[in-house]
Amino acid sequence: METLTRAQLVEAIYAQVGLSRNESAALLESVLNRMATSLGKGESVKISAFGTFAVRQKSQRIGRNPKTGVEVPIMPRKVLSFRPSQVLKARINNEPVGSAMDEDS
Repeated sequence: METLTRAQLVEAIYAQVGLSRNESAALLESVLNRMATSLGKGESVKISAFGTFAVRQKSQRIGRNPKTGVEVPIMPRKVLSFRPSQVLKARINNEPVGSAMDEDS
C-alpha cells in the first residue's frame, strides 16, 4: 500500500490548478492550518463528498495492562475521528456513487 505525501499533494495542485510550486505549497499549508485551527477549537470540519473530521472528548476510564493485568487509570483526552461520506465510501469500493446512497435509504 502506498502513502500519499504532502509533497505529492503539492505536485498535484501544481499540475492541475496551474499555480507555481511555491503557491501550491502555500495553498496546501493554508488549508491544512485552517483545518487544524478549527479542530483545535473543537469545531468539526466537513468536506463535501469526502467526509467529516470531528474532535471527541473521552472521559477518564480504567484500563488494564495486558501483560500484568494491573489496572491503570487512562486520563481524559480529546481524540480526532473521521467519518467518510457515502460518496468516498462508494469510490474506494469501486461502486457507482448512486448505489451507496440507495443502500442507506
